[in-house]
Amino acid sequence: MENEIINKVANSGIVTIDLEEYYPKGERVLFDLKPLLFQELILKEKDFREFIKQHDWALYQNKYVAIICTADAVVPTWAYMLVSIALQPYAKQVVFGNLQTLETILFDQVLNQINYNDYTDKRVVIKGCGNLPVPMHAYVLLANELKPFAKSIMYGEPCSTVPLYKAPLNK
Repeated sequence: MENEIINKVANSGIVTIDLEEYYPKGERVLFDLKPLLFQELILKEKDFREFIKQHDWALYQNKYVAIICTADAVVPTWAYMLVSIALQPYAKQVVFGNLQTLETILFDQVLNQINYNDYTDKRVVIKGCGNLPVPMHAYVLLANELKPFAKSIMYGEPCSTVPLYKAPLNK
């Protein structure tokens, strides 16, 4: 047994949180009001309401939708609300903003459901370097939510981490 290889990382008591595991599954869609504007400048209420009535909203079934207008135009608030109401029976979630805003809101919801008491006095590594577009906001929020509970917070991989926080000894 003198040549036995010991996995020090596995035995260290470090808990890894991989934000990709919390990534809400589903297609993300940007609904842009720009094509619905007359000359990309003016929203004509009658035409807009006709579009709302005729559009196949089922195309957004089980999708995450961000509503925005990429034209430099003044769009009344009620127009975004009307689109949101039309999408509501089909979409998983509807938000105002771009796709980055959508991701931020989705991760806020997911991270607010975590029981951070589970990380009391734990050494936590927030895993980095993933394949999914986890917003920077999620990393910042997670670190802030963990701080009152964790013994220490690190970023990276368990074998190569960047220390972020260490609780005072009298915690």
